[in-house]
Amino acid sequence: MRQLQARILERKRALHAVILAHNYMVPEVQDIGDYVGDSLELSRIAAKLDEQTIVFCGVSFMAETAKILSPKKRVLMPRPDAHCPMARMLNVPALKKLMAQHPKAKVVCYVNSSAEVKALSDVCCTSANALKIVESVDSDEIIFVPDMSLGNYVSQFTDKKVYLAYGYCPTHHRIVKDDIIALKEAHPDAVLLAHPECTTDVLNLADHIGSTSGILRMAKELPAKRFIIGTEEGLIHRLKRENPDKMFHMPSNRIVCPTMKKTQLENLLECVETEQTEIFVDEEIRVKALAAVERMIAVK
Repeated sequence: MRQLQARILERKRALHAVILAHNYMVPEVQDIGDYVGDSLELSRIAAKLDEQTIVFCGVSFMAETAKILSPKKRVLMPRPDAHCPMARMLNVPALKKLMAQHPKAKVVCYVNSSAEVKALSDVCCTSANALKIVESVDSDEIIFVPDMSLGNYVSQFTDKKVYLAYGYCPTHHRIVKDDIIALKEAHPDAVLLAHPECTTDVLNLADHIGSTSGILRMAKELPAKRFIIGTEEGLIHRLKRENPDKMFHMPSNRIVCPTMKKTQLENLLECVETEQTEIFVDEEIRVKALAAVERMIAVK
């Protein structure tokens, strides 16, 4: 592994590149990343950096978002076949059908979506700011896509009518109520931190609900010493590193995103050596998608 890491770092320096790794990557990929975080956080970091080559270790919508925000930079992706299942559950025809059914509604699009879907949307959101974005939109009717779990969660805190598309995260939906209850019985002092992509049954049991960045922050700030983590198991690596005095439990060993785990050090080495996995976004789509992202960023 050390030889692989050394070759990757040597090649990265030669390319004057920066490696971005999502929180759900395997530990050895996280460890070699210059920056580790959630999808939008990493894309915004990339836009501010001097490096003109971005190597994005994540899934395809993340690399697309980096390209949307940094059109003049080169974005490479070690596994361009790593596609988010939820993002692929909603396509342009399905969204256009929803828009035709609800012509007065504005479209709020979760960043976990394709560039084409973002381009049709009025504004993007993250799991951290979804409610704030929905409340900021100048409409009493909202089409929320593509995550029906996040959309349903948001709908509980707004008076607006929220129409949902069919889409969900298969990994977060493998977190089930019975596993949580069993863990809470075994560890009554444990605090459940859950991602809003989880089902309503799980969110109703959560002590706190937040994005991956939110979960990291809460684990650090809360006085509890034991936590149940309701998100993909890749986050445990960073949680343990940043909180060595605390205990973290996963609801089961099934909370693994196979798409996120596609990216291995070998793929990263091949990516920086061959430079053949560049990500492109059609310029017309990019400009429209950028407008939706920028409207989100403008909401304070």
